[in-house]
Amino acid sequence: MHRIRREDTVLVTKGKDRGRTGEVRKVIPKKNRLIVTGVNMVKRHMKPRGQQNPGGIIDREAPIQLSNVALICESCQEPARVGFRMAGEGRKVRFCKRCDANLD
Repeated sequence: MHRIRREDTVLVTKGKDRGRTGEVRKVIPKKNRLIVTGVNMVKRHMKPRGQQNPGGIIDREAPIQLSNVALICESCQEPARVGFRMAGEGRKVRFCKRCDANLD
């Protein structure tokens, strides 16, 4: 059970993009990293791969360390710490420790 999942809104707390928010596109749990839309942009030199991908220098998001982001609670719109509680039939549910609202 992970604290941050795909399509969550997060705030970057460290690094060159500190203070920016974005939606999580992909989570890489084995490396403790995630890809956030519009954050940690890098330039990649890409070879042409067919007519849809002509190649050249393109901008794309690079993975960012999981500990460098904070989940933004939908109800209080603040960066919050995440807790887990049991919600019937042995199911875990994430909740905001700041305002006690469910995140799932």
